[in-house]
Amino acid sequence: MNSSFRHRVCAAVLLALSTFVWAESSSPAFKVGTAKRDITPKEPVPMWGYGARHDALSTGALDSLYATALVLEGGTNKLAIVGLDLGRSPSEKSLRTIRQRIKSEAGIEYSFIAGSHTHHGPVLELSDEEGKGRGKFDAAIRYYKEMEERVVAAIVEANSKLAPAKTATGSVRLYGFNRNRHTKIEPKPIDHELAVLRFDDLSGKPIAVLINFAAHPTMIPASTLKFSADYVGAMKATVEKEMGATAIFMQGASGDMSVNEGTNNGYAAFGQALGREAVKLASSLTTREVVRPSLAVREERFRFASRTDLSDPLTRGAYSVAFFPELVANYVDEYAAGVRPRLTVALLNGDIALVGVSGEFFCTHAIRLKERARVKQLFFFGYCNGYHQYFPTIEAVSEGGYGADHAVAPAEVGAGERVANTALI
Repeated sequence: MNSSFRHRVCAAVLLALSTFVWAESSSPAFKVGTAKRDITPKEPVPMWGYGARHDALSTGALDSLYATALVLEGGTNKLAIVGLDLGRSPSEKSLRTIRQRIKSEAGIEYSFIAGSHTHHGPVLELSDEEGKGRGKFDAAIRYYKEMEERVVAAIVEANSKLAPAKTATGSVRLYGFNRNRHTKIEPKPIDHELAVLRFDDLSGKPIAVLINFAAHPTMIPASTLKFSADYVGAMKATVEKEMGATAIFMQGASGDMSVNEGTNNGYAAFGQALGREAVKLASSLTTREVVRPSLAVREERFRFASRTDLSDPLTRGAYSVAFFPELVANYVDEYAAGVRPRLTVALLNGDIALVGVSGEFFCTHAIRLKERARVKQLFFFGYCNGYHQYFPTIEAVSEGGYGADHAVAPAEVGAGERVANTALI
């Protein structure tokens, strides 16, 4: 081999190596940012979660309600995940406003915005129209604007703090913390999974821990007319204290899942015990840098026939007595064109699936989806990007009972299965 040829070969090899190194070093980093805002109403407003309260106004707060935002950047896409200490996701109008603003102000097109399902948050369904809230519940209508501003502010701040991060995911089967409150048929399905996503900065310091678990936050008596995040607030506080990281809670498929209090008497003790389990799990994980970050998101809305005819005067009157007229008037508008739940699915870094549904799905939907999905970890978020009441399984509808009957589960039978199948696809 002559020297001229050797020089050309060496030059070609060096060029190839430098191109490879440049491509590796210039590949986009996986980034994470977090922030939160207090979203506790400052004025007395109707409370969400228990029909027997009707339109009774709040009388203060046991503890503060928060919007906690986590923004992820993978590849060319960004995603906002927001855990709210509210009974449900914001109304469709509020959700559209929030999403439009974070797209224009932070370039974030995709989002999972979900309520923890505390039954000690404010009613979110009222609107600025006669007979639907205006004039009687103006404080609630003022609150919606304030809530929207604070949620947007949390997301925009989290976006401004985006920084390269390492991540890890894991789960455990946590027995004794939840129970199936619906079925009388044994064995009762229970989603025992406690799942976490941990994010560290490149030095290994924890940035955020996302916690996913299924159990109704209904530990405080309905007669207490004070705002509270219920056990979720105590759980997040425990994680943040122990790990020095922001804790984001995303409720699971808890339509038929209640808290199993056991020896953890009261919402604070239960939340602290669950928080310690989340810390134990998160602390056992080793975060790693993401070599090829990616984020793919798809969203779909469905249209199902309603099993409840709110256009019938007798039916509407019965609901107005059970709840209160202004609230029901807004539900009539919501379901005028059928029940239209929203499904949001994200695939993070090719092997972590996030599934958000706009209602109270029974746990078997999540259990089956986790069994069928060929991913490293699947997180199922209920009460996400809207709220369309209960989605029982077909088997649960055949058994009947609260959560499965048409009074609170208006979508046609089989709707939950269709949504879950679409998520899998």
